[in-house]
This record gives sequence, C-alpha cells and structure tokens, in this order.
Amino acid sequence: VLETLGRVLRKDGYQVTLVSSGVQALPMLEAQMPDLLILDIVMPEMDGVTICRQLRRQTKFMVLPILFLTAKGGTDDIVAGLEAGADDYVVKPFELAELRARISALLRRGARDRTNAVHQLSDLRLNSDTYQVDLGDEHIQLTYTEHRLLRYMMEHPNQALSPSHLLQAVWEYPPNTGDPDLVRAHVRNLRAKIERGSSAKYIRTIHGVGYMITD
Repeated sequence: VLETLGRVLRKDGYQVTLVSSGVQALPMLEAQMPDLLILDIVMPEMDGVTICRQLRRQTKFMVLPILFLTAKGGTDDIVAGLEAGADDYVVKPFELAELRARISALLRRGARDRTNAVHQLSDLRLNSDTYQVDLGDEHIQLTYTEHRLLRYMMEHPNQALSPSHLLQAVWEYPPNTGDPDLVRAHVRNLRAKIERGSSAKYIRTIHGVGYMITD
C-alpha cells in the first residue's frame, strides 16, 4: 500500500517521501517540515497515534496537517487518532478518489490559512498567524483544524451550526459526505483546551442541531 500510494501521489504531481516506521519518520520531520503528513496507526517500532501525540507537543508541528490512513476503523481507534491531534481519518479499504479529495482539501486549507488576521469574540482572541487563542494572560496553542473550527465559529457567532454544515465549511467536504463524529471529536478537543478551569462555556451544544458560540 505504501509503495502504491507513493506512485499514485507522485503521478498526481506531489513530492513524496516514504518511510515504513515511526522511528524513521521523526528525524525526517525534524529535518524538513512537509506540507502534509499521512500516518498509519499500526507501524513497527512506534505506532502512528504515538507519533501524532509527540508531534503535537511541539509548537512547530501544531499547524502540520495530519491525515490517518489505516485499517483500524473502529470508533475507539478513530477517536484515539483524532484526540491525538489528527485532522482527518480515512479507513482502509479506501477509494483513491476519496483520498485524493481529502489530501487536496487539507492542502488548500493550509495555503489559505497563511494570514495574520486576529479574531476577537468576547474574551477570546484568536491569532491566525500563530494558531494561538488568548484567554486573559493564558496563551493556548491550537492544532491546524482546531484553529479553523474555532475561527469559523467566531466568524459566525450566535448561529447554530450543524455538523454537516461544519464539514462543508471547515473541512470543505462536498454536501452529504464526511463523518459527523469528526466534528464532534474536534469540538470536544477544543472545549478541553479553551474551557479548562473556566466557568465560561464558550461553545454551546444545541441539541438536535449542532453547536453555537455566543458573543
């Protein structure tokens, strides 16, 4: 699968580096930051979830788009991957057209997100250059997708946003595609960061609809 995927992506015009273990991947990533990282979960020496967690602990890798491509498609496996900081998740067996679309969407979003805009809502201050959100004197580092999700919600305050709407607006999936659990997992991770130790509830759940952030 690794070799086949490499040939397909190179044919599509991407520059691709292939490694077959997590131990090989980490030094490569330290030497040169890619535009996108595709990880399996089951790998020799170090599994993909562990790699993802290690990378997300470093500020410079917080904005690196990470896509899991794995045969481990159980709910617990998907949740573990997303909680480790992955941006998206594709389960084997997969259609090449779907994988190409996910890769293209992740790369497009990364190119458009290179902006110095600062967004302010109530006492939340989001810096789209550093992918940090400020709460008083606290600076909280967000991942690539957490930043996009929070920014979109801050740009649309007091609106009930359904998971299907967010999949189109934030993940740029076509209508009626994508997994609502992807949205739920990222909302849960975002809440854990911005609502920790705070009595404020910035992101409200609108039962039967979706989520809302209020000003």
